[in-house]
Amino acid sequence: MEKLLARIEAADPLTDRVDILVALIDAVRPSRPGRTAQAVDAMGALAGTLAGRPALRRAVRTAFMRLFVDHKQVSLYVVSGMLPQRDFFSEMLRRVTHRLLPDVVDTSYLKDLLSVIFHRKDDEIWVDALADEVWIGFFRALLAEGEDGESGGAPEAAAIVPGNALPFAVSEMLEALRMLSYHVSAIGLDPELVRVEPQLEELESPFLAQNAEVVEYLRAYREWWSHPENTLEGEAHLAVMLDQCNEVLQRVRRRATRRGTSLTLTLTLERLRQHIGRIHELLGLLRELHESRAIVPLLPRAVALFKQAVRAERRRNRLSDYWSTNVGLLSQRMTESASKTGEHYITASRREYFGMLGSAALGGVVIAFMAALKIILGSQDLAPLNEALCICLNYGLGFAFIHVLGGTVATKQPAMTANAIAASIEETRGKTRNLDKLADIAVRTLRSQFAAIVGNLMLSVSVSILLSFAFLHFSGHHFVGKDKADILLASADPLSGAPFYAAVAGVCLFLSGLIAAYYDNLSAYNRIPERLAQLRWPRRILGRMRMQRFTGYVENNLGALAGNFFFGFLLGGATAIGVLFGLPLDIRHIAFSAAHVGYAVAAYNFILPLSAIAVAFAGVLLIGMVNLLVSFTLALYVAMRSRNITFAQGRTFSVLVLRRLFTRPLDFIFPPDDTDTPAPESNSGGTPPAPSGSEQPPPPQP
Repeated sequence: MEKLLARIEAADPLTDRVDILVALIDAVRPSRPGRTAQAVDAMGALAGTLAGRPALRRAVRTAFMRLFVDHKQVSLYVVSGMLPQRDFFSEMLRRVTHRLLPDVVDTSYLKDLLSVIFHRKDDEIWVDALADEVWIGFFRALLAEGEDGESGGAPEAAAIVPGNALPFAVSEMLEALRMLSYHVSAIGLDPELVRVEPQLEELESPFLAQNAEVVEYLRAYREWWSHPENTLEGEAHLAVMLDQCNEVLQRVRRRATRRGTSLTLTLTLERLRQHIGRIHELLGLLRELHESRAIVPLLPRAVALFKQAVRAERRRNRLSDYWSTNVGLLSQRMTESASKTGEHYITASRREYFGMLGSAALGGVVIAFMAALKIILGSQDLAPLNEALCICLNYGLGFAFIHVLGGTVATKQPAMTANAIAASIEETRGKTRNLDKLADIAVRTLRSQFAAIVGNLMLSVSVSILLSFAFLHFSGHHFVGKDKADILLASADPLSGAPFYAAVAGVCLFLSGLIAAYYDNLSAYNRIPERLAQLRWPRRILGRMRMQRFTGYVENNLGALAGNFFFGFLLGGATAIGVLFGLPLDIRHIAFSAAHVGYAVAAYNFILPLSAIAVAFAGVLLIGMVNLLVSFTLALYVAMRSRNITFAQGRTFSVLVLRRLFTRPLDFIFPPDDTDTPAPESNSGGTPPAPSGSEQPPPPQP
């Protein structure tokens, strides 16, 4: 370190010494990104050394100031950390190719120079981990004047100090603000945005009005810098216009949840939010500069912007980062409708509880017939592809039929209720008082799922046994032979790989929830019901009233039907993929496994060892637990991540639920007397009364 500092002291102050800053960062960089204490100690030691050695301080400060004098900064403020204007797949392809063949670094731009100074791929980890106070302390030591009032010995050191000539760094910030304002105006006129908010065409758009205010503010700022005695005006008007832009942005987001969204619209809204946020950051810097005309007061805001820039440059070509960002944005839009649906899966009163139990019982009846048909299809010696297709159709059409009848499949609840809970966590904003209310929702959710599981299991087992005895009565032999019964019992054995196969089914359940939300969004975005209503030939066949009921049903149930149908294909397809590739891949679903156990027990005329029956039903319960746990965990993770909910809130929420389990365990099974009337809807996620048990109630109407 001492040799490095001596070399820096002897450096020529009139040359662009980027190598000085590179060497300093190499010296303070910790051996591993997670060793923050090591970096804190190194930064503290360097700050102390700078305070005691004026010549060294002048050399480092001159090198630092030259960054803002000799290098273009506009792209750092306008481009760094922003979503690109390219479409999703073009940007994905760009990142792949640039990982293989990196960009040419143009050191005339400060944005590219950051990737030279912070050249390690994990630099953003320790840079961000260091507290702002550590960075501010280092820069204060660097910018401090000596006893003789030295300021660096070069004009560059006074890049942002009192004076009438507009410094280059300030000029670049003003130019960046102007470019950001033009970008906001252009994005605000995007056809996707206008489709959702037609008033942007009819009335004066705040996205256009803010540009006029920005241009006027920049003119006034430049004039004020040359004549400090003048009053700087226009910032208040600009703040009002930016607030109006944010209001329109939030209004478009809310309407998009009802009218449907697209990947293009989602990315457009996020890009617009980023640009408005960056304008606020630059205005904050300029405001601090207006009050002091010095660098030190800018440091808190500048350090925050500096961390963002380092992180953006180090992650500029990361494929996983871009993928997760876009998937998170799209999931947020898709799970909005799922959270509304999930509210109807959460019962509050005993009437709703028994309604859920009845709808689940209806689902169990249909599942018993679906399990019987699956056994029949498996015994027909069909070609593998034909057999897989028939099983997929059995699952898909059967689940869709359950929905049409108003039944419930218990394992399909978690993917919906997880989004409702995540939306409620977001509304609580981490307040323990509100998390207590949220714990009530969790208890009602678990109680509702318990009712659905009991309804499915009781009827699927009972009906499968009744069907077996009916088949024996009319045909004279059992529906399944003892060899097939042994296979069915073994499939539920916890030691036969059933938990893993149940986890595969849990993933399918999670995906079906996203598919249902996607098709609800697609229906609203493409206005499918309205387009169907325009068709003349079905209106002539069905009549006007029936056609209205049909389009209304499509509007309210397209997502649920698609989710159920594709869920069947996911279940059947998982087994088919395992056969095609020779993989040990299969699925286990609690209701089907229970029905299979019922057929197997009936095949033995109930003459089975009690231990065999106990193992089989224990396996069924384990399968159900894994089904629910995997699907619920995946759905809750995606929903929480898409809403940027911290896991600290999730841990607090989990503790409250566990405390409720130990103090009032019966509430998780049966509703207490005080819930005989439906709980009113609250801001913390209260749920309205559930409908009769349909799997996918109507989404909110525009």
